[in-house]
Amino acid sequence: MSKVLCVLYDDPVDGYPKSYPRNDLPKLKNYPNGQTMPTPSAIDFEPGVLLGCVSGELGLRKFLEDRGHSLVVTSDKDGANSAFDRELADAEIVISQPFWPAYLTEERIAKAPNLKLAITAGIGSDHVDLQAAMEGNITVAEVTFCNSISVSEHVLMMILSLVRNYIPSYQQVVAGGWNIADCVTRSYDLEGMQVGTVAAGRIGLAVLRRLKPFDVGLHYTDRHRLPVETERELNLTYHPSVEDMVRVCDVVTINCPLHPQTENLFDEAMIGRMKRGAFLVNTARGKICNRDAVARALESGQLAGYAGDVWFPQPAPKDHPWRSMSHHGMTPHISGSSLSAQTRYAAGTREILECWFDGRPIRDEYLIVAGGRLAGAGAHSYSPGDATKGSDEAARFRG
Repeated sequence: MSKVLCVLYDDPVDGYPKSYPRNDLPKLKNYPNGQTMPTPSAIDFEPGVLLGCVSGELGLRKFLEDRGHSLVVTSDKDGANSAFDRELADAEIVISQPFWPAYLTEERIAKAPNLKLAITAGIGSDHVDLQAAMEGNITVAEVTFCNSISVSEHVLMMILSLVRNYIPSYQQVVAGGWNIADCVTRSYDLEGMQVGTVAAGRIGLAVLRRLKPFDVGLHYTDRHRLPVETERELNLTYHPSVEDMVRVCDVVTINCPLHPQTENLFDEAMIGRMKRGAFLVNTARGKICNRDAVARALESGQLAGYAGDVWFPQPAPKDHPWRSMSHHGMTPHISGSSLSAQTRYAAGTREILECWFDGRPIRDEYLIVAGGRLAGAGAHSYSPGDATKGSDEAARFRG
């Protein structure tokens, strides 16, 4: 029987919810591209409840224990003496979320001789050293598409929040003020602006579709060019490189995976190529943007605003400059962890586990690494190498 180690974020400050604002969720059968929703044999939770925190346990305990497996759930993931490090030594399966990632580094993999499967309950497996997983013949899987639409909605919200200067205007109300001039001196219409996405996969394409009704110019760059029919349908302008695209955009949204070729992509030089006063939104991964270059660009006015919900490391230390820099719209990593998304990624995690235990193939679209190589969605989206680390710095969050 297997030991399953699951790392989830902390429970709400006031305790696990006893009730919820809504009684149900919309019932969806397929994703926009026709891919079916997760199809486990059953679920042991009510759709719409909080599953991504420690007490939620992704709804897995009964399923695993009924099959004779053991489940350890913790939020203590960072630093040499963390519960994650102690429990990892004899774990066969590790489950983690991108929002509170258990950094599965080369060093940690070397100390886990029984580890065979790493599951991302969500999308984005860059917190796993994929190169070390390939070399150690560890299977890496994630619940592809489970929260892509959730993130695309968050992107649209952040674009509008920055361009319309929503957050400072809201703060005026909370503070008891009514100074309209202070609110509108940084407020613009999105209409007519040029908006570009770095990558047009499931999330990026969903963002483009949602932006089309706003009568903006739409641009994209991706190593996999979209079909001509899609470009015509959305009136898209394709750019062969990020450098080429950012020069013409008023708003840039980042929707690509983190791997060695995208790490630190938006450094001082790339941001310097952008139009002065452009807005940058990053819901992909924090390490794609250079932390200090972003803060300096907001201070100088090269960027008019920066928003996102991804940081490096996660959780971000309390003195991380993105917490205090000017003209930002940052949130903790929540874009893909809505209660709607949690229902899908919890069900998808169980589907992956059922396939693993029953000796059935895991869906190709869920696979990132298998058989010592990038596979499935991983072969399409990632490149060999490592972009992890960060656990020691993340430990400062609780320090």
